[in-house]
Amino acid sequence: MTRRVSGPLLAIGGAEDKTRDRIILRRFVELSGGDEARIAVIPTASRIQDAGDQYRSIFGDLGVDHVDVVDIRDRSDANDDGVVERLEQSSGVFMTGGNQVRLARILGRTRSAETIANRNRDGVPVAGTSAGASVMSTVMVAGGQSGPTPRQKMAKLSRGLGLIDSVIIDQHFTERNRVSRLVAMVSYNPGLLGVGIDEDTAALISPDGVIEVIGRGSVLIVDGSRMQSDIENVNGATPPTISNAVIHFVAEGGRYSLDERNVVPQN
Repeated sequence: MTRRVSGPLLAIGGAEDKTRDRIILRRFVELSGGDEARIAVIPTASRIQDAGDQYRSIFGDLGVDHVDVVDIRDRSDANDDGVVERLEQSSGVFMTGGNQVRLARILGRTRSAETIANRNRDGVPVAGTSAGASVMSTVMVAGGQSGPTPRQKMAKLSRGLGLIDSVIIDQHFTERNRVSRLVAMVSYNPGLLGVGIDEDTAALISPDGVIEVIGRGSVLIVDGSRMQSDIENVNGATPPTISNAVIHFVAEGGRYSLDERNVVPQN
């Protein structure tokens, strides 16, 4: 399965540091052009009125003078000429947390979504935290349950924005006990790599298909290419048998190759 990544993608597991060192958000500013950056913040996933203003203040504190909160509230907004023009002028796009189903429902297959994808293909970084991270992939986790054992109906899947199509991204990962959920999702389609991102942690996916981990937690990667399971034959109450799943925990500074499906050795 192809990766379809041309510009950097910064998938953040949620609850990133916003007040101290702000390592993850600072890295996004650097990728977007530093103090010359023009960052478009999309708060669509959130119903909190000041979600966009919060990030405008944070990026301003990090030296960015041009922060545009693009308040896309419905699909009409997402197809508006003015909104598209504002996104076209950005050197970095940031999607806040909230509800990824809401974000996908409003943005999916609109001119705004197409513009974000085109800007990313031109090399512009796209970042998202929590819901904004999950929506990046073509196959998106739309909700589900936590728990210690994989089960058939632990997760609901839907279509995301398709900025990358070789992975499925879950967030608030260790904090909300989502390991089994990610394994179950990969068992539905073992061709996908499962990427589970802890809070205050990010997976920076480069154009050459290498994930770099940033932050205080880790990124768990589930490789199902040799996986075997009977998940389609069990009901929701009966756990499936799943074997040959390869799991990697990658911490700060570690790298993982999406093409080679292995951890990149440290120099």
